[in-house]
Amino acid sequence: MTTSDDAAHVAQLVDRAQISMFTTMTEDGRHVSRPMALQEVEFDGDLWFFAYADSAKVREIEVHPEVNVSFSNDKQSEWTSISGTASVVQDQAKAEELWSAPLKAWFPDGLDTPGLTLIKVHATSAEYWESPSSRVVKLLGAAAAVITRDPDKFPGDNQEVKLDRGGR
Repeated sequence: MTTSDDAAHVAQLVDRAQISMFTTMTEDGRHVSRPMALQEVEFDGDLWFFAYADSAKVREIEVHPEVNVSFSNDKQSEWTSISGTASVVQDQAKAEELWSAPLKAWFPDGLDTPGLTLIKVHATSAEYWESPSSRVVKLLGAAAAVITRDPDKFPGDNQEVKLDRGGR
């Protein structure tokens, strides 16, 4: 059973990572991943991204809305994978709320960029991995796991978290 503390911990992991790999499925069933910057810091079960309406990822979402978004925070040895359902959203007020100046690198006309749209991912589940950031602790844990043939001896935490609190 997932608690609100579990969901809050996933939110902290997402907040610390910020850059993600966004994975969609093509019409012929291939998975495609690309780096994308997360736009909303307060993770409440939904992830938001800007995109061009005519992009491949938008077309892929329209055919196969099930996506995965993964985050890596190497500095703190944290990895998070979030599965969910994506939708393309035209919402000027939400776009204004999420807009930040660095986005001009991809959308040069700002909020007036032709074809600018939002992608909303409603998260249904997450899995995360954390390990101590100390290289010595990791090496000792890896050695213990090899010697005992027990991967659970590797230091760290791996949890699955159900996030879907009903449809939105």
